[in-house]
Amino acid sequence: MRQFTTLIVYLCFCFSGKAQKIPANLLDSIAITGNNGTYPNLEGVTITQRGKLVFETYLHGLRKNSLHDTRSAFKSVTALLIGIAIDKGFIKNVHQKVYSFFPEYKPYGNWTALKDSMTIEHLLAMKSGFDCEEWEGSKDCEDDMENTQDWIKFCLDLPLKNKPGTHWDYTSINAMLLGGIIAHASHRSVSDFANTYLFKPLGITQYRWTKDPLGHETTAGSFYMSPGDLNKIGQVVLNDGVYAGKRVVSAKWIDTMTAGRTKIEDFSNVRISKNKTAIPQPTYYGYMWYTEEIKTDQWKHTVIFASGNGGQYIMVIRDLDLVVTFTGNSYNSAKSKLPFDILINYILPYFDRK
Repeated sequence: MRQFTTLIVYLCFCFSGKAQKIPANLLDSIAITGNNGTYPNLEGVTITQRGKLVFETYLHGLRKNSLHDTRSAFKSVTALLIGIAIDKGFIKNVHQKVYSFFPEYKPYGNWTALKDSMTIEHLLAMKSGFDCEEWEGSKDCEDDMENTQDWIKFCLDLPLKNKPGTHWDYTSINAMLLGGIIAHASHRSVSDFANTYLFKPLGITQYRWTKDPLGHETTAGSFYMSPGDLNKIGQVVLNDGVYAGKRVVSAKWIDTMTAGRTKIEDFSNVRISKNKTAIPQPTYYGYMWYTEEIKTDQWKHTVIFASGNGGQYIMVIRDLDLVVTFTGNSYNSAKSKLPFDILINYILPYFDRK
């Protein structure tokens, strides 16, 4: 059946006038479509199954060891770091109050007693209540933050729009404050914490942080790492917190972090990707990780994923033991969702039949 499918794919390329070679399987078709203009902004795809490299391709100048901006996919790494901080005892639990970690910033600007109720969980779940909102682009506070000297202080000083815990509003401010909490709780820089407890255990040695003028590392995005190392993050999630036989973070945290708590209203990555095969399902948000069911008439699989502007994804498909990572440059465009089209057309059908 797979050979028949491959023939169909090849014939499609022939009749389109874009045939380059006969694909050995559906996965080889990814590189062809990435080069022939079907997915013009795709730069890299890495697939591992049960920790073993199955497929990788790099396009348009990206190399295997190139450092690529992960954008907001790094927020999901920040959630992992919070779990590690809890496991190590630096943070008691997600119910600790945010402002208790920053006594040196008192008195705060735009102070309201409601800020006393804001918890770490509210930051993780995008329910801080800050008057910022990037999802619809109505009030992107990140740009203003980057024009200041102290990004942590800028975040703490922001006014509230809603009571913490009541409304889902996606903003990078929340992830930035989580980094500040890790630094204050562990009495070390975020970069040192991440290197010691996450990157070294995963064998990740090449990366680049973005920092504010005072040296605070951003944990909301603009972190550069290679596609292969991005895949290692997904393997930690797939293996319930274990990498190469060693525990990195508790299985309980992985389960808690990836649980879909909030339905993102009127939103489906599959629908935006314009895939014609899958039946669009809603997207859910957990602690800075998303979940979405990919469903067709023949099969269905749940995808746990990190997502960044431009087409940066870490996708975990548990029932197939898969981690799929994408890098791209479709910034501020609906084309950033095309990796879901690739997933549905080539990757899931290939492994679903194995």
